[in-house]
Amino acid sequence: MRPFGAAIRVHASGASARLRGEVTPAVRSHLWLKISGIAAIAALAVVFAAQADAGPVATAARGGQAASRKHDDHAGNVAARPGSARPAAAAAAAASPESALAATLSARQLAGQRVIYSYSGLTPPASLLSLIRHGEAAGVIFFAANYSSRSQFTAAVGELDAANSSASNPARAYPLLLMTDQEGGYVRRLPGAPDHSEAWIGERATASDRAYQARTAGTGAAQNLRGFGLNVNLAPVLDVYRAAGDFDDQYQRSYSMNPAVVSALGADFIRAQQAGGVAATAKHFPGLGAATASQDTDDVPVTIHLSAATIRAVDEYPYKAAIAAGVKLVMVSWAKYPSLGTDLPAGLAPAIVRGELRKRLGFSGVTVTDAIGAGALASYGSTGNRSLKAAEAGMELILASGESPSEGEQSMDALEGAYKSGTLGGPTFRASVTQILQLRAGL
Repeated sequence: MRPFGAAIRVHASGASARLRGEVTPAVRSHLWLKISGIAAIAALAVVFAAQADAGPVATAARGGQAASRKHDDHAGNVAARPGSARPAAAAAAAASPESALAATLSARQLAGQRVIYSYSGLTPPASLLSLIRHGEAAGVIFFAANYSSRSQFTAAVGELDAANSSASNPARAYPLLLMTDQEGGYVRRLPGAPDHSEAWIGERATASDRAYQARTAGTGAAQNLRGFGLNVNLAPVLDVYRAAGDFDDQYQRSYSMNPAVVSALGADFIRAQQAGGVAATAKHFPGLGAATASQDTDDVPVTIHLSAATIRAVDEYPYKAAIAAGVKLVMVSWAKYPSLGTDLPAGLAPAIVRGELRKRLGFSGVTVTDAIGAGALASYGSTGNRSLKAAEAGMELILASGESPSEGEQSMDALEGAYKSGTLGGPTFRASVTQILQLRAGL
């Protein structure tokens, strides 16, 4: 890819794709593995568990060097009222134009309105354009392989927008959800801002500088993606990493080991990006910070062996501030969390989607899966079966990111069949589509 450097395997949304990362000197200089601090980090993990009932830890260590870090109270200590937001949102949705539209859609269109499609190459294929023209798509995710130049890419986005405006599309008044992973640093699908990684931001010397850099990154991401015609960013990552060089840290994708720092900076990024007209996606709920470098749900099943108290006090903690900041979407991970009362991957588990995220934390926005083709789901059958189980768990958008529209069509087929058979309840199904349409209306 001409504007990018060497291909690097990075899983930003969990979508299996080669990221050709644009690596700036500033980013390169901050990529290191701080192995000498493993003993101190392990000790800190014990502190996390011991203090689970007392709230977030007050100190952070990166690479074994402990540093006391105050966090921004406005972002770090604000929690949504558990379980209070969802009923109010549902009531508002029931009396909306989007609800009226959902009531007129065919079963196939309702199913398609819950799928995010993808494609390979530089030009949207005719099959995808046809799906969009007939109201059978919620949006499209883009990868580095979809980009060769600004003019080429914006032309491709223009084709998708034109298809969405077709008279045969009953949802033509609502913009498509056009998204990518533009986290910053090494994880960028498109050239441009944000230049710095979350790790770089989290390592700034003062709380005020960290907050400034997080806001700058959010503003830059919004301006950049809007310039390309996109309106959703699958960022920020809110994982609280545990060890130097682990799953998140190896590509600088975590702000800090301190949940309070992650909480404050994630909220700063979210507010700035959404103020710029691009919806933010907090990920990967309830957290992949404890995953080792080899524990990649894109490739293999992953189990996070932490206590429920630790997950709630550390890993879920940043989502309180993200929800208070009005984050539009939350991506749920494919890892398993046995201590949360289920042996299913999080995105297939009602106990996590409806219980932890909706009821306990009070999230009322749109849920989106990680890549439906992930290796972590290998034992859960076909694409259609996985999509059905995710919808049953409470996931609203299915991310069919295998770079082929046919994967999304398989998801749509399964959801359509379940809607017609009653396996997925009609009112609940239409409520999910209503909420997705309302998200689109706000972009």
